[in-house]
Amino acid sequence: MVMPAGFYSTTNSRTQVRVRGRWVEVDGMMMDKCIVVRGRRASCVPPRLLRRGDMVVVGEEGVRVTPPQRPREGVNVFEFMGSSSSSERPTRHIARRVAEDIVATKARGGRIVLVGGPAIVHTGAADAVAGMVRGGLIDAVLAGNALAVHDIEHATMGTSLGMNVSDGTLAVRGHRNHMDAVNAAFGAGSFARMVSSGRLRSGIVYECVRARVPLVLAASIRDDGPLPGVITDMVEAQREYRRALRGADMVIMVATMLHSIATGNMLPADVKVVVIDISQPTVTKLIDRGTWQALGVVTDVGAFLPLVAEEASRMRRGPSRRRGASRSRPGAR
Repeated sequence: MVMPAGFYSTTNSRTQVRVRGRWVEVDGMMMDKCIVVRGRRASCVPPRLLRRGDMVVVGEEGVRVTPPQRPREGVNVFEFMGSSSSSERPTRHIARRVAEDIVATKARGGRIVLVGGPAIVHTGAADAVAGMVRGGLIDAVLAGNALAVHDIEHATMGTSLGMNVSDGTLAVRGHRNHMDAVNAAFGAGSFARMVSSGRLRSGIVYECVRARVPLVLAASIRDDGPLPGVITDMVEAQREYRRALRGADMVIMVATMLHSIATGNMLPADVKVVVIDISQPTVTKLIDRGTWQALGVVTDVGAFLPLVAEEASRMRRGPSRRRGASRSRPGAR
């Protein structure tokens, strides 16, 4: 687990190293790691996975880095938004651009990963995210314990931390609702059993179970419970995050600074990243910490995500169905 003096510290950009007279692509690029050469293969490796005898790249000679160009294929959110973050452009227009990029990515067989915080539920956007999972637009969900607790509370009691999500009022004795949600999950034994027993019939967790979409939850020292299935070993949680991110073409980060920054550190620079948060510093900090390819939307996620889901659903229905509907009207020819 000890790197040699002068080791090459990686970026998240495409990297090649010169091995025995030929350029070799480095697999699994991430920032702030080292490069290990085994035979004619080169891999980006965290220090804790180094073993005695590994050949580690030292210095910068024989290392070639190619930063990606910002995508310009067609009209998408990455072309539409010229700056790294925006709080002033029309929200519906941005939502439409994000939806276009989501639908286009899925149409060409790409993988989309959502990284989410509990504000998704608290602001009323849980149904939108659940619908995107159900519709096959999300291939994995990365989060912490809190997102699942809020989601189960909302799905079973209609509240989020004791607040009625539908109208913003406080529920009677609602302060204990999130602990009821934790208790219900422990009583069932797992998310899958909550669904199969009928105790959980809606929400993000429900749709992930039904669609077999990976739901990777990393624990925190402040968690209640944490819920069954939440990974309490941080090294294991990081490993599972990386597994879920493998082959991702687009990552949508929503209202979670810590999980967004953690995920950003695991991504190569050619993965499209959209970060949505009501806090400008959250967006700026993510970009400053190295995920420079991220494009930020500073807005209320409770208003924005339903717009994205609505636009994506409309685009997938397409004009043909609308024409078919018009032909079925009485008197149509």
